[in-house]
Amino acid sequence: MSMAANLSIVTANVNGIRAAERRGGLAWLGAANADVICLQEVRATHEQLHEVLRESPLADYFVAHVPAPELGRAGVAILSRTKPIVTREGIKQADLGGLGRWVEADIETAFGLVTVASVYVHSGEAETQKQIDKMAFLVAMEKRLKSLKTSAAKSDSSVVVCGDFNVARAEIDIKNWKGNRDKAGFLPEERAFLNRWCETDWVDLGRELGGEGPGPYTWWSWRGKGFDTDGGWRIDYVMASPGLAAQAQEAIVGKAPTYAERWSDHAPLTVTFTK
Repeated sequence: MSMAANLSIVTANVNGIRAAERRGGLAWLGAANADVICLQEVRATHEQLHEVLRESPLADYFVAHVPAPELGRAGVAILSRTKPIVTREGIKQADLGGLGRWVEADIETAFGLVTVASVYVHSGEAETQKQIDKMAFLVAMEKRLKSLKTSAAKSDSSVVVCGDFNVARAEIDIKNWKGNRDKAGFLPEERAFLNRWCETDWVDLGRELGGEGPGPYTWWSWRGKGFDTDGGWRIDYVMASPGLAAQAQEAIVGKAPTYAERWSDHAPLTVTFTK
């Protein structure tokens, strides 16, 4: 009898890799023993990231990292147990505001070749340049998703897009949706992108396997009582191409037991595929 094959992928906005390490985040990620870890808001140079990882339980992972030009901002990475066949940085049509927000890795797995992307969408701010930059990035992201879908179909491979999208898709994805209808992260024009993607070519596994809602949320403000009252947002996603998505067994949000045990303002999302 053949053994079941598994693939586990974690996505986590670490809110600064060095701060997360001090708070126990890398110990948590190490204990997760995932095959692939997608990180956002790394906020470090190559040297700083590798220095932190070298002394952590993640030291043996291969690393693909795209820092932002501005120190202490953005930055995305993919950590994998096996060496990627190839990695790619950034997405076309995205201007300087898109740097440090997209990295891809083609990884050979028990499920065949899987292209994994780690993405950090702008947070935005309604009626400002920040929102214009966010919308431009979402346009570029949509074009890249179409390209990835086409490439995967030709090569009979799969795609998983993970990260902090900074958009809650629906009312069940945000506790105080009525008070945030005109705020970045819940604007109709932002949500339209995600809903279009997930109605056609991609499966939102956090929702697919997370029940009918509300939640499970993945982000809570550091301020106020939002964490204790579960006044959160679901803005961290694992989206997969349909063939691979059909083999996803569970999607677990690793919310800390208490406020004091948080190592980021986000909680990691772990998806496990089995065949």
